[in-house]
Amino acid sequence: MTIWVNEQLDPSGLIYSCIASGNEGMAKECHESFKENLSDGQKAEGWVARLRTVNSWDEVPVNALKLD
Repeated sequence: MTIWVNEQLDPSGLIYSCIASGNEGMAKECHESFKENLSDGQKAEGWVARLRTVNSWDEVPVNALKLD
């Protein structure tokens, strides 16, 4: 099983928000939203939106909103 994990990370690498889903289409839409919601100032400071995959719900950060 592939689980898609969307994360917004602050400049120090801490996860600011996280949504995980087993639906690839939903995950890609969410990722675009995460990227668009970062202001130019946040981007300049080093904030990033990251989309990655994991193979188990056990690998998803505990603070994530989990959608299946």
